[in-house]
Amino acid sequence: MKNTLMKPSLLALALTCTSVTTQAAQVATDPGDYSPLPAGIDLGILYLQSFDHDEYYVNGQNVDNGPTLSADIGLLRWVHYIEVGGFTIDPQVILPFGKLKLNAAGQEISASGIGDPILGATIWLYNNPDTKQAFGLTGLVSLPWGSYDEGKGPVNIGENRTKFITQAALVTPITEQFSIHLIGEYTFFGDNDDFGASGVTRAQDDQYGYQVHLNYHMSATTTASFNYYHDYGAETQIEGADQNDELDNNRWQVTLQHFLQPDLQVQVQYGRSISVENGFFENDRINLRFVKVF
Repeated sequence: MKNTLMKPSLLALALTCTSVTTQAAQVATDPGDYSPLPAGIDLGILYLQSFDHDEYYVNGQNVDNGPTLSADIGLLRWVHYIEVGGFTIDPQVILPFGKLKLNAAGQEISASGIGDPILGATIWLYNNPDTKQAFGLTGLVSLPWGSYDEGKGPVNIGENRTKFITQAALVTPITEQFSIHLIGEYTFFGDNDDFGASGVTRAQDDQYGYQVHLNYHMSATTTASFNYYHDYGAETQIEGADQNDELDNNRWQVTLQHFLQPDLQVQVQYGRSISVENGFFENDRINLRFVKVF
């Protein structure tokens, strides 16, 4: 049974790296995420993401006639700003939902439903509204409550495991119109003890990476940004056997944010991969985000 599971095939290779969150930052930040708002403000946020992957890489090499993956993903996010002991903190909850479709070795696997909710907060250890400089630390936990079918492996909206996501971020202006946001991320994974039709254990090494946002503040209501993401680590093991799928993947993205009204912001993003060591090459990504301020 174990030998059958480990048998190398395009489908098996794809299944070791298909989970949406294993190919990029566990929580990809946007420009302005780490610029703290005053206590008492609430944000209701809707994210809509669509992407197609039709190139698959193993050890930096493109696999001919490899698997393809398409996804339409949404996220609902609520953020509330409070002040405790002189520090700004933003308790928040994120709820993913959507659908995935994987084609590999002549087989198609699809999944849809509600993803694993993410709970946590950022605390700003330094926040200077006059200089617009800030430094924040984030702790988030992803709970295994989402839609999951063990027979589909990681082609699921839910992951059937707990994740602990940490980030540290520095926000600082460069000039009156330019600013830069630097974010580091480290993620610890619990085990999925019911992976695949045989219900084996799937483990994953820690993932780490960094994100950079270079922002041009065109006006008080409009910002354009160039974004860069680079991710490392996160090799998986199935029943203790290394899958040799460690990440060294990076991608770029451009962002335009605009306040349609003082309490309503819309964000549009486009991006694609630069290089991929293992996993899917992101050919085109389109993201929309709507933020309502309460």
